[in-house]
Amino acid sequence: MSSGQERLEGTGDAGAPDGDVYDWFRRGVQLLDQRHPAAAVQLLARAAAAEPHSRSIREALARAEFDAGRYAEALADFRAVALADPSDDYAQFGWGVAAARLGDFESSAEHLALAVAMRPDNDHYRAALRQTRATLAARAGAFGPLRPGAPGYLAPPETPDDRP
Repeated sequence: MSSGQERLEGTGDAGAPDGDVYDWFRRGVQLLDQRHPAAAVQLLARAAAAEPHSRSIREALARAEFDAGRYAEALADFRAVALADPSDDYAQFGWGVAAARLGDFESSAEHLALAVAMRPDNDHYRAALRQTRATLAARAGAFGPLRPGAPGYLAPPETPDDRP
């Protein structure tokens, strides 16, 4: 189905939405714009299955997955788009923010830096990179040790000398 215009009604798939792949894509993006990411994922996933090499469908699906809190799936789809077109700054950005949400700040910093290098004027890209780098610096102890009660503070392990 390379044309994206093939109708799928009557194909035996009772759960298939009406229309063709382009209709699913358009409705999925509309749902995403209306802040209904979970519903958008349903349509866009079907469109992506029908047109697996469409970067625009896969990018919209990744956005919907991210907004629905499905970060691992979003990362996989942003990664697929970025690998297909390494100069896609938005795919690099999406890969970076999804990686950050999954706690992989090293990968996040790499892909956000690529996005910033491609679009240095984008405030969202720069802010996300700053946040990721600050997280990495904090984890490396660049700002000194965390004080008791601070988010992320871990009490030092007890040693035999600490016992009464």
